[in-house]
Amino acid sequence: MTNKTDHTPQLGRDAKQPQSPQDAQLERVENPHPDSPYMARFTCPEFTSICPVTGQPDFAHLVIDYCPEKWLVESKSLKLYLNSYRNHGAFHEDCTVQVGRDIVELLSPSWLRIGGYWYPRGGIPIDVFWQHNEPPKGVWIPDQDVPNYRGRG
Repeated sequence: MTNKTDHTPQLGRDAKQPQSPQDAQLERVENPHPDSPYMARFTCPEFTSICPVTGQPDFAHLVIDYCPEKWLVESKSLKLYLNSYRNHGAFHEDCTVQVGRDIVELLSPSWLRIGGYWYPRGGIPIDVFWQHNEPPKGVWIPDQDVPNYRGRG
């Protein structure tokens, strides 16, 4: 699932879409500013997975915030990894927490949080939040507002 190699075989090359998160290869690159605390954000407004019970598609807006140390997640590998969930059967909570854990395993960031804002099914949106460590002091951490997100009254 996660690969702690320090090279990026998918970057700048044709890369096939993995069929599952287990087949995906998250990659990392060196942080050019490891001595300067900051936060990076990835937003995936079209995350999809499959309900493990009904087989119906589930859709979410993921917001991933982290404060890197030595490593950054390589964005193309993250895109391929996140897209690999589209045929993966798991509940909202499992998908959201697993994405966060896989990134933490790869990067060892000082802090990470993920918000999974799942579109309503059956009239009930499910939002899942997971955090690794406390945010570093002195780093600006913006809200994870998703104001235009469907299903919020």
